[in-house]
Amino acid sequence: MSIRLSNVSFCYVNGGERTQVLRNLSLEIGKNELIGLVGQTGSGKSTLLQLMNGLERPSEGRVLLDGRDVAGKDFSRKELCSKVGLVFQYPEHQLFGATVVEDVQFGPGNLGWEPLQVELSAFQALKDVGIGEELLDVSPLALSGGQKRRVALAGVLAMKPEYLILDEPMAGLDPAGRREIFQLLLKLHRDRNMSIVFVSHSMEDVAEYAKRVIVMHQGKVVLDGAARQIFRFEKELEHIGLRIPQAARFMHRLRDAGFPLEEECITPEEAVQCILKQ
Repeated sequence: MSIRLSNVSFCYVNGGERTQVLRNLSLEIGKNELIGLVGQTGSGKSTLLQLMNGLERPSEGRVLLDGRDVAGKDFSRKELCSKVGLVFQYPEHQLFGATVVEDVQFGPGNLGWEPLQVELSAFQALKDVGIGEELLDVSPLALSGGQKRRVALAGVLAMKPEYLILDEPMAGLDPAGRREIFQLLLKLHRDRNMSIVFVSHSMEDVAEYAKRVIVMHQGKVVLDGAARQIFRFEKELEHIGLRIPQAARFMHRLRDAGFPLEEECITPEEAVQCILKQ
C-alpha cells in the first residue's frame, strides 16, 4: 500500500516554451509515514504534491496508488481525491461555504456519499480538528485565522483520505499557531494511521515533527532518509541553499571543537539533554 512515482518527469508548456520541473524522479510514500519535504523555491515540491493528488499528470513516467496508475481509465478523479487529500498553502482561501458545516460537507457530498454518511463524516472531521458545535452554523469568513485553517483541513479530512499532503500548512502563522497545527497533524497521524507529507521552509519544524525527510533540488530527490541522518549532510545541504536546524548546527560546531558528542541531536531539547549528559 503506497503512493509510488516511477521515473516521473514533468514540464510546463507556456506559449510553446517548455519548462522542466521534475526530472526522472522515483519515490515511494508508504503507509503511516510522517514526511517533511524540503527544498529551495522552484525545486519542484508543489508540483510533486499535485502529481500525487492527480491535479497534474506526468509528462513521462507513472504515478501509482496502491499499484494502480492514477492516470488509468479505471481510476476516477473522485476516487483519487477520497484517498489522497491535498491542503494548499493558506488553506483558508479554499473556504467558500455559507456556514462551517456546509463547507466541510462539500467534499464528501461531491463524492456521491449518502447524506447521513456525509453528515457523520463532516462532524467527525470538525471534532478531530477541535471545532465545536457552537461554530457549525457560523460563516467561515467570520472565524479567526487559526479556526479558518482548521475548518479547511476538516474539509479535506471529511473525505477520509489515507494520505494527507500539505503545501506549507504553517505559512503566515505565529509560533503558537504553528505548534497548534503540528500537534493536530501528529494526532491525526496517530489516531487515523494516516500518512502525512508536509512541505516546509522551516528546518526546525522538520526536525521537530518529521520522521522522514525528502530533500529536492532542481526537480530531483537528492536526499531521502530519517531526519537525524539527513541533517548530518550540512555541507551538502548548504551547497543547495538549505541550512540545517540551529540546534544541529550548534552541536556540529561543538563536535568540531573536540567535544565527545556521540548522539546526533537535531532539536533544542535533545541538544540540552546531550550537553548535560556530557
